[in-house]
Amino acid sequence: MGRTRVTVGLVAIAVGAAVLVAAVAGSGGSARGHASGPFAWLRPATPPTGWKAARTSSGSAFAYPPGWRAIKTDPGTASVALLRGARIEAYVNATPKQGTETLANWRRFRTGHNRGEGDRAVRVEASTSSAPFRSGRGSCVIDTYRTSKASYREIACLVMGSRSSAVVVVAAPVGLWSREAPALERAVTTFVP
Repeated sequence: MGRTRVTVGLVAIAVGAAVLVAAVAGSGGSARGHASGPFAWLRPATPPTGWKAARTSSGSAFAYPPGWRAIKTDPGTASVALLRGARIEAYVNATPKQGTETLANWRRFRTGHNRGEGDRAVRVEASTSSAPFRSGRGSCVIDTYRTSKASYREIACLVMGSRSSAVVVVAAPVGLWSREAPALERAVTTFVP
């Protein structure tokens, strides 16, 4: 009888541990501090050899591949693009935190921001509020939207560091996403707010 109780107790502990592991994996984070699911690629990394650095006026930085060029956007931001003629085929931007965005409201804030800029058919594909970065934690959203010129897919993350907070956004036309995603995702992994 004593052995049966011990066996039942051990089985209950094992089931409880399995449920806990499944809950952590399903929440967008993991016990080791890595993102999971659609954000499994998001592991903080140093820039690859040969990549250049772009910095905002507040010191946020990301790396970008050779062949990409700095482009002029809003004051205080850092933006680079892969250009083919006048067409932007992929884009990375870092901007200091400026509004009421928080890690908790980022999904709603970002999609509202896109709509406010006139984007249509904004659709969230995935989001997480537990993304690891080189010097902080972040909330990220993967979404698609349509402008008057094209349909885009983007990854947008609000990252809270120990000294500052900033936003990193990468985007490409939907039709070019699969080709450009490896470089775009790698740029995100190098981001420091």
